[in-house]
Amino acid sequence: MSRKAATLTGLTAILLWSTLALATSATGAVPPFLLTALTFAIGGSVGLLAGLMRGVGLGVFRQPWPVWLHGVGGLFGYHFFYFSALKLAPPAEAGLIAYLWPLLIVLLSAFLPGERLRVAHVAGALMGLAGTVVLLGARAGGLGFSPDYLPGYAAAGVCAVVWSVYSVASRRFESVPTEVVAGFCLATAVLSVPCHLLFEPAIWPNGAQEWLAVLALGIGPVGIAFYTWDIGMKRGDIRLLGVASYAAPVLSTLLLIAAGFAAASWSLALACALIVGGAAVATLLARR
Repeated sequence: MSRKAATLTGLTAILLWSTLALATSATGAVPPFLLTALTFAIGGSVGLLAGLMRGVGLGVFRQPWPVWLHGVGGLFGYHFFYFSALKLAPPAEAGLIAYLWPLLIVLLSAFLPGERLRVAHVAGALMGLAGTVVLLGARAGGLGFSPDYLPGYAAAGVCAVVWSVYSVASRRFESVPTEVVAGFCLATAVLSVPCHLLFEPAIWPNGAQEWLAVLALGIGPVGIAFYTWDIGMKRGDIRLLGVASYAAPVLSTLLLIAAGFAAASWSLALACALIVGGAAVATLLARR
């Protein structure tokens, strides 16, 4: 696969992640770790079946322990610290800190062989971050960081570091087939079960509509997205994908508006301008 094709494949993960908020809202009161267990079980099964249909046997999962530590640590670690942050701090502030990962991806890419980090990449990522600040701040009625929530802020920071390191380090495991991501997903589902039993009530999807929403989550943003992201990180333009990741919260908000769950606002327009401008800076100026 060419670098351009891999980058476009990685971009589909961002598009799928933009549907997370809308699809999750349709799952009702299902708690986070139970939802993680259900959706990752579905996402892992989809990848496993797709691999078997293409002739990729179960032997592909015989990988060295660093591969499993990287994959399971990235997927489960991100979600564990993200949900912990949401429990220990206000969602807007926790979400903003957690969403430092696109900027960290851009910065960490400088340590990869053959990659050159330019000022335009950093400027584009900072513009995307500014757009996210505007969007989340307006949605929450303002951002007010308080020392009372330091544990939650710390968990959100760890969450951002875990996902950015997982994403960039994927390039170090370029020879590992993407089909192995199915094993990462299934392991994440298994590890989420004890977290669910320890930390939250058992509220299962109620009715066919909520179960369909869970199925859609497992197939799309929690399934296919992780496979396409793996391809983009291993063979695509990591810096561009990092900057483009800031489009996910804006696209998510647009979908919520289209579905009637949110209203359009000036903050959304400004966030769009900043994120689109950041992507343009990171692509056009960096190429020059």
